[in-house]
Amino acid sequence: MNQSSENPPVLSSLSRQIIDSFLDALWMERGLSDNTLSAYRSDLINFALWLQQQNIKLLESKSNDVMSYLAESGQHSVRTTARRLSSLRRLFEYLLREDQIKQNPVGRIDAPRLGRSLPTSLTESEVEALLDSPDTDQSLGMRDKTMLELLYATGLRVSELVGLTVQQVNLRQGVVRVTGKGNKERLVPMGDEANRCLSEYLKSARAEILNNKVSDALFPSKRGKAMTRQTFWHMIKRYAVLAGIKKTLSPHVLRHAFATHLINHGADLRVVQMLLGHSDISTTQIYTHVARERLKKLHAEHHPRG
Repeated sequence: MNQSSENPPVLSSLSRQIIDSFLDALWMERGLSDNTLSAYRSDLINFALWLQQQNIKLLESKSNDVMSYLAESGQHSVRTTARRLSSLRRLFEYLLREDQIKQNPVGRIDAPRLGRSLPTSLTESEVEALLDSPDTDQSLGMRDKTMLELLYATGLRVSELVGLTVQQVNLRQGVVRVTGKGNKERLVPMGDEANRCLSEYLKSARAEILNNKVSDALFPSKRGKAMTRQTFWHMIKRYAVLAGIKKTLSPHVLRHAFATHLINHGADLRVVQMLLGHSDISTTQIYTHVARERLKKLHAEHHPRG
């Protein structure tokens, strides 16, 4: 029966019960967030409703049904299709484990290949313009300048940067002690320029910002609290506008620039991995792709037969 937009199809009670039981089990096993569970629910309800329109029961669906469903929703991106297939795979693995089905209809269906997206980075001249944009005659401008210099010099995650305490910095040795993902600690060198900038900031600007308040935060707000990631991100977007940078920046733009520029200047991939705090070198290898793309672009622009 055709359904109008005013009377959307209603999911059968059996399908809803199956999906609810699966999501409850998933939450118990993995402790997933509400947003993730909501995405699973949406994908599975869409599939179950599609099956109903074909007069197919959820527990009786076959590989061909899944393939047809994915093909009919082919107007969506490859990433969306891959996510939907992943949701169905999890559901049917659960149903197989619970002996509610005898065969996994998704078992032999390969996920679509996702192109590896390259992170947006900045050129060295763009980084220079960004670093020069704060007004260092003002205490807050000096703080912001120091944060940008330190972020570019160390490749820290934004959360690691805003969470730094004064105790984590050793100016004499020129290093920052960082606790990253998985509570793994690493020492990251700052470099001369960031060290000089940080020394100058600690001499006066930080005390002026605190105005007699007590705080361990290396980069406090006027309230004496550590800056939030969101506040820092609004700050960097504001300075990008002042610097005339037109690119759409991500929260990790200076982290990407740090790694890309190191690779461009011949740094060893293992060293970059250690500095970034990546547990797996495959995560770091994305920056070799960035460097290759840059070389190809330079070749096309400057080689007579490019």
